[in-house]
Amino acid sequence: PTSAQLSVVPHSGRFCYTLDNDVLSTEQRQFYEDNGYLLIKKLVSDEDIERFRREFTRICKREVKPPGVMIMKDESLKSQFGQSEKVVNKVQDFQEDEELFRYCTLPEVLKYVECFTGPNIMAMHTMLINKLPDSDKQTFLHPMHQDLHYFPFRPASRIVCAWTAMERAHQDNGCLVVQPGTHKTTLKPHGYPEWEGKTNKLFHGLLDEDEKIPKVHLVMEKGDTVFFHPLLVHGSGINRTSGFRKSISCHFASSECHYIDVKNTTQEHLEKELEEMVRKKYNATSVELKDIWNFRARLVRGERINL
Repeated sequence: PTSAQLSVVPHSGRFCYTLDNDVLSTEQRQFYEDNGYLLIKKLVSDEDIERFRREFTRICKREVKPPGVMIMKDESLKSQFGQSEKVVNKVQDFQEDEELFRYCTLPEVLKYVECFTGPNIMAMHTMLINKLPDSDKQTFLHPMHQDLHYFPFRPASRIVCAWTAMERAHQDNGCLVVQPGTHKTTLKPHGYPEWEGKTNKLFHGLLDEDEKIPKVHLVMEKGDTVFFHPLLVHGSGINRTSGFRKSISCHFASSECHYIDVKNTTQEHLEKELEEMVRKKYNATSVELKDIWNFRARLVRGERINL
């Protein structure tokens, strides 16, 4: 069930975005090379997903308080629902929560991650998303964007996101939407979309989206996992159902990646916004972008080299 035709063009020459190993078939590698993503069905077990769901509920109720975790809420619902998952849109930076961080260490996930990063694997950015039922405000619509906009490390081809559906994701509850092939483009300027009253903190989007590029809605069952390139243009729609659409994800990178200076680039304004948020949260006088990422990053396999 997709809303665009996908291209798989035979390759003449070597693969750029995947590494040689015996995990991916030639067809799977070629699909990722051409489209920038690869969907693996039923990769994560129901049992693991239920464990992640229980831990998410405990975090929402403040039964556990993992250090560094960022809980993003819809404050307007707090008076109605109090401390519950009905107000929490996202739990981010869960690298210090041993139960949720198990997702980043699952052998079945890392088996595929290594096809993109190589053997030295860092978990760089972790999120459990709880897409709330949305009103006309479209508060939790995430505009089309490229994840590399958020990352001050390179090369892009050694970074990959693993995103697992914790229940069925479809168009009605705001599944992922991708533009196949856009991972071959450059990083484009991002900012807050000009939607009156509809922007969420750090939910940046492309300032100039090419509407002509076909979009694919990734309909996924519970446990299905999509791996995608950080330059792939993607986003998610509104949740028009009365339920919650949960997913868990991690951006992995080769520890051989290196930090870059984002001064005088399209990422500079994001750096300032992020540093200001962290300064406020921890009452810190000076924070550098590299410090924030060093805190978020955690080795999951192999050797820690640069990151």
